[in-house]
Amino acid sequence: MSILNDISENLQKGKAKIVKQLVQQAIDEGIPAHRILDEGLLSGMSVVGEKFKRNEVFVPEVLVAARAMNMGTQLLKPLLAEAGVKATGKVCIGTVKGDLHDIGKNLVKMMMEGKGLEVIDLGTDVAPETFVETAKNEGCQIICCSALLTTTMGVMEEVVQKAVEAGIRDNVKIMVGGAPVTESFAQKIGADRYTPDAASAADCAVELCSA
Repeated sequence: MSILNDISENLQKGKAKIVKQLVQQAIDEGIPAHRILDEGLLSGMSVVGEKFKRNEVFVPEVLVAARAMNMGTQLLKPLLAEAGVKATGKVCIGTVKGDLHDIGKNLVKMMMEGKGLEVIDLGTDVAPETFVETAKNEGCQIICCSALLTTTMGVMEEVVQKAVEAGIRDNVKIMVGGAPVTESFAQKIGADRYTPDAASAADCAVELCSA
């Protein structure tokens, strides 16, 4: 359907107003909300994600594309809820206690939403208990921890420990990322996955939720 292609293409260019108009037009034409979401918005965002992985687009382009996607999804949310369409998974994300960096976290959040996941953003300077309580109370399948400082990385280990203490470790996967974080660090603290960039994190989260 050409209107769904138009939505995807305008989203990739970050044309939020046009995306919003086209989504409304698609709704008026009676195209099901889940198709507009999957074949229009999410397909466009996934192209942006792949290009970002290959360094063909950069953070500013991702941000404007994500803004366009959000404008479109706002129109679709009530319709998707009516149709009983569920997100493909639920994730809580935050930058760990003592760390106020959020650009990387925000990118991961956008990429995950661009894959159809529901994301609860806890913000920055998040205590280990907050990650665990949120995952428990909201039924999240994944806890995502971000750190940009070597001094705050250690908090990620506390998140893993708190999840064990709360008895949810078997049901919740823990993903870690950020500039100083490495695969070997993730293994050492007992996290489930480390990903080097936002697009990979989103792919990994989808895979974990559908497993």
